[in-house]
Amino acid sequence: MSKQKKSSEKTTWLGIKKSLGPGLLMAAAAIGVSHLVQSTRAGATFGFAMVWAVVLANIFKYPFLEYGPRYAIATGESMIEGYKRLGNWAIWIFAAFTLGTMFAVQAAVTIVSATLAAELTGIALSPLTWSTILLVICVILLMSGQYSALDGAVKIIMAVLAISTIIALAAVLIQGGQQEVSNYYPSIWDMAGISFLIALMGWMPIPIDAAAWHSLWTLEREKQTQYRPKLKESLLDFNIGYIGAAFLALGFLLLGALVMYGSGEEFASSGTIFSNQLISLYTDTLGDWSYTIIIICAFTTMFSTTLTVTDAYPRVCRRMIEVIRPDTVQTENSLPLYRLLLISIPVLSLGVLYFLGDSFTLMIDIATTLSFLTAPVLAYINYRLVTADHMPEDCQPKSWLKWLSFGGLLFLTGFALLYLYWIILV
Repeated sequence: MSKQKKSSEKTTWLGIKKSLGPGLLMAAAAIGVSHLVQSTRAGATFGFAMVWAVVLANIFKYPFLEYGPRYAIATGESMIEGYKRLGNWAIWIFAAFTLGTMFAVQAAVTIVSATLAAELTGIALSPLTWSTILLVICVILLMSGQYSALDGAVKIIMAVLAISTIIALAAVLIQGGQQEVSNYYPSIWDMAGISFLIALMGWMPIPIDAAAWHSLWTLEREKQTQYRPKLKESLLDFNIGYIGAAFLALGFLLLGALVMYGSGEEFASSGTIFSNQLISLYTDTLGDWSYTIIIICAFTTMFSTTLTVTDAYPRVCRRMIEVIRPDTVQTENSLPLYRLLLISIPVLSLGVLYFLGDSFTLMIDIATTLSFLTAPVLAYINYRLVTADHMPEDCQPKSWLKWLSFGGLLFLTGFALLYLYWIILV
């Protein structure tokens, strides 16, 4: 197993350029449901009252997601192999949580893409039909190896969406919101508020299990470029994607609050109506001329999230099977296994969509809440992994990052227990 060289080595511009990719890919996955849907809903329903939740969720999840590229660069292996090193208990917990949430997650991101596809094309198919079409396209793209080309184009479109969001927010701030600023802080401490708070933070900015995805993408990027990044270079890539996603989350929340909160209009539970309302956030402030640009950017951003998730879960599940049962899965069978999972996981996710119907926001809230409730355990495992004996000492987290990890564990555990208290006893 190769080891990362001393982190004190100087970084170079060429090294940074070759390292960029996995962090941006994580941002592409993050700027989807948690931003376009949950953040705007938070602003539209609760005004500024949940700004603190978005800020703290991004701060306290940071170390546990940063440990993905840190571990991969330091050890030359993915976190999934690392979980096995910790013991069977760690790999089986990760496997159970992955299997328990992946169909809901896949269904949630796909249904958002489906509703935006209907809005973009004007073709009024059912959400299930659109979801099937999009997943078939994703599978074909991933089977044919065209993902990297599409990913490059998506990053450009995401940049346009980010710029559009900033301009739209600036326009709203100049025009002023629906009411006085003092009225933007309603109480959130009731059953509905607590439930949505947990759902908002579940994918803010992305589920913690995405750290394992990131470790796999980091290793794939290394194979692609034939360059082994220095730890600082890989973490710079992570920080660019993570910090950018965090600021955009605040932008979407503020946009929802300033345009919709106090207007008497609420986001619909129907996916088709929701998509129309989402696009209206931009056209109401930028003008009707922006409709085509915004709908294309919003759909492409969500499609990139769907495509990323469609790739991530088969990749993760394949690696879990190889690690858990190395005697039954040989390297030469990895590609057929990936393809089998690439087909079967979307099919089962469509089953989830079929049973839940067009309960758009309900489906998303279920997926995001499940992610938050599993977050404390996965966070603890990730921390144990990067402080384990086999982790090179010079690549282990600094003291400030360890203290932030302790704070994050308290934050995630505390709110998970608070949610369970409200559900069971209140």
